[in-house]
Amino acid sequence: MKKIFTTLLTAFAALSASAQGWPANYQGVMLQGFYWDSYADTQWTNLESQANELGEFFRLVWIPQSGKSASEPSMGYNDLYWFSNYNSSFGNEAQLRSMIDTFKKQGIGTIADVVINHRSSLPDTWMGFPEETYKGVTYTMTPADICANDDNGKTAAQAEVKPTGANDTGDDFDGARDIDHTSTNAQTMIKAYLDFLLNDLGYAGFRYDMVKGYAAQYTGMYNAAANPTYSVGEYWDGNATALERWVSGTAHDGKIQSAAFDFALKYLLRDCCNTGKDWNKMADNYLANGDYKRYAVTFVDNHDTYQRGNDSETKANQLAANAFILAAPGTPCIFLPHWKSYKESIKQMIYARQTAGISNQSTTEQLQSKTNQYVMKVDGTDGKSVIVMLGSKAWPTGTVNSADYECVSKGGNYAYYLSKNAETAWTSLPSGTYEEQKGITLTAVSADATAQLVYTTDGTEPTAQSTAVANGTEINFDSGETTLKVGLLKNGVVSGVITRHYDFRSFEKHDISIYVNTDNVGWGNVNFWSWGGDGTHAPSNINWPGDNVSTTVSVDGKNWFMKQYALNNSTDYVSFVFSTGSGSPQTLNVENIAETKYYEISASQQDGKYMVTDVTLQHSSGIDPAVSNSGNAAVCTKVYTIDGRMVRQFAQPTSVLKAVTGLVKGMYIVNHKKVFVR
Repeated sequence: MKKIFTTLLTAFAALSASAQGWPANYQGVMLQGFYWDSYADTQWTNLESQANELGEFFRLVWIPQSGKSASEPSMGYNDLYWFSNYNSSFGNEAQLRSMIDTFKKQGIGTIADVVINHRSSLPDTWMGFPEETYKGVTYTMTPADICANDDNGKTAAQAEVKPTGANDTGDDFDGARDIDHTSTNAQTMIKAYLDFLLNDLGYAGFRYDMVKGYAAQYTGMYNAAANPTYSVGEYWDGNATALERWVSGTAHDGKIQSAAFDFALKYLLRDCCNTGKDWNKMADNYLANGDYKRYAVTFVDNHDTYQRGNDSETKANQLAANAFILAAPGTPCIFLPHWKSYKESIKQMIYARQTAGISNQSTTEQLQSKTNQYVMKVDGTDGKSVIVMLGSKAWPTGTVNSADYECVSKGGNYAYYLSKNAETAWTSLPSGTYEEQKGITLTAVSADATAQLVYTTDGTEPTAQSTAVANGTEINFDSGETTLKVGLLKNGVVSGVITRHYDFRSFEKHDISIYVNTDNVGWGNVNFWSWGGDGTHAPSNINWPGDNVSTTVSVDGKNWFMKQYALNNSTDYVSFVFSTGSGSPQTLNVENIAETKYYEISASQQDGKYMVTDVTLQHSSGIDPAVSNSGNAAVCTKVYTIDGRMVRQFAQPTSVLKAVTGLVKGMYIVNHKKVFVR
């Protein structure tokens, strides 16, 4: 047994010496920029508008498969077009390219979701694939490129052509045709597809979907040809040894070609966080705490494990689970709903990870492993480190000195510490946009108890002559945008300078009204099926097809079905599907709505669903007559976006706008100047 173990270690050492697949000593953090049915949040334009903020914290953003799918809306896992059509549920090709380019300028690499285990067919076919041309070569798949035992050997009754490829080299997927990766034609086409993603669209790397569906060697072959900097496979298995085996299996010419998602750690976190009593389980084996930690992409939840019958497997301790992966080796991948829910805390822990220089190959030391507490120290660069506590927040006796660490984030069942030898300034509030003003405490994370802090608020570097305050001083800002720079002042020398960008805004909660006209289709009532930006439905319409509206209001000589919605803040929005009867027929999705809208349901259909036309500007210039108390018609002359928010331009003076209440509260452009109507 000892000989076998030694042989395995020797083999791994040989592979590691020439490995690629994921950068060594990588310090970046990744964001999964979508969840299931995140059609509004993950619009390319919406993600692009957040590039400045995301670039401060993430080096990679993983997005859904971006080609047009076999049917829309789609999360991309019924992929169809690889080269010629990039008009997806998340935007068009121009918007995709713009987002990728903007991300690059902010130092963010975009990770493509690569779905090559299977491929969907053209409409009304069982095995019909598009012909697509790239670099002068026309590609298409044939029956010889599909596994002979596709769908476990069962073929659809309507199939005129049977698959003739080799048997599947992995698990079967019965939702589409399983690609035969032994086929030379399939291999050539996939290599060209990956080349297109990297060198034409500009992706930085790949996330391979369902890699259990085909042998690991093919991921290795494709990556050796494409040479991505980043590659991670979804090998859905909670056994760390199985994950290591798959990573090793991607080796091509003796070089490992891909990382893997650390499902072993995900399930350990689930077991701990669901009960809150078994924190010592974190001492068990997972990919990020062994020889393969470089190839571990750690995560808490993803689109498959969150709110799709799994009820978010970390439940009440999601932030504690995120604290662990943001301290541990491997490359943390933060899930978009968690980012939105716990942004302040996650930002602070990413700052600490960056400051300490924690990488995917950092070393760890277990300081405590008990039922009610698990404590781990993780070493970064230059002697700096972080400590993460799960469960009890009592400092473990007989370990490192608590006086040598500064707590930078804590909450239910977790605490996160940064070593004071980091010698850096710190603020109690991370960069961001805030709906209300908050005091900001300045802290010296330093071994020198006499260290002061100096700061500026105009974006200039602080010097010894800048405003100086004692450790622990709270400062406040007026509403608006401020760039704060803070540094340590010791013996007349400034060091450890940090930069924080703040935008304090004051927005009131507001209502919007949605008007729907059905003259073109003759509906006698309308169901409003609505969901918020987090994908959840209001209690009143939690069951499909939503709230039924049967009475109308008259506006501009037409009858409209109308329903009001309360939006909580400036970034809130709501999405809809309109239907009649028990939910059929229905319309296409109407998404990301943050102001009063007038819609007409068209007689035209797409994919069997009625299209919806926005006619807001044709009716009272987008201002709801039900809430106008002035009788003044403010004429809207232009609609566009500033800072990711919809803005309407008016020709009237400010006094006219202020006379109109309710729905027009917000920011407007009057004579080329920003005007805020309260």
